[in-house]
Amino acid sequence: MREIIVTGGGTGIGYAIAEHFAAAGDSVTITGRRHEVLDTAAAALRATAVPFDATDPDAVTAAVAHLPERIDVLVNNAGGNTDFDRSTPEGLTALAAGWQANFQANVLSAVLVTAAVTPRLAAGARVITIGSIAARTGAGSYGAAKAAVEAWTADLAGELGPRGITANVVSPGLTERTEFFRGNLTEDRRHALITATATKRAGTPADIAALVGFLASPQAGHITGQVLHVNGGAHLGR
Repeated sequence: MREIIVTGGGTGIGYAIAEHFAAAGDSVTITGRRHEVLDTAAAALRATAVPFDATDPDAVTAAVAHLPERIDVLVNNAGGNTDFDRSTPEGLTALAAGWQANFQANVLSAVLVTAAVTPRLAAGARVITIGSIAARTGAGSYGAAKAAVEAWTADLAGELGPRGITANVVSPGLTERTEFFRGNLTEDRRHALITATATKRAGTPADIAALVGFLASPQAGHITGQVLHVNGGAHLGR
């Protein structure tokens, strides 16, 4: 039985990924900041909930004691566009705070958790980090943070490769049935994003989970350092 960790596993894409592994018979641990959401998800999935803030070094250090001793798959899903939680910044201090918030939520969370559990990664383990189409198409500090995730993953693949461990980014486009937009997605914007795809539909969390599941499989052992796009052709990863 494989040991799987999914950060931000209480809702949306993270929940779908955790559900995919749980259905395959794996032992799943989900993490997140919201205790009640995490506990509800863990009960539904028959998973283990370990609540902590992945951007806080002390919290990550303390949480390691509650994580599996051997880890076969780490999915860094925690993150999101923190600009949706803030008003439009005015002045350089507010601008800096906005950029720092997206960097911490999307880059630092993945870096800290991965560094903390690297000694526990089994030979042939998988590290999969959720990126975004915004890294290629732009979205202010959020897009820049997801671009940084891609650069960090390239380094990580080289670092972990000698142990047979792969590191990849799964980069979604518009994905519905998540909390990502915090109610800020207008129908006009949604229509424009769907029109930009070749498939003429939005993505779903299950679309992302399916690719994560493949990258976690033995068949994906020679795929590493890559960015794999799941966006219906809205951006061509070539």
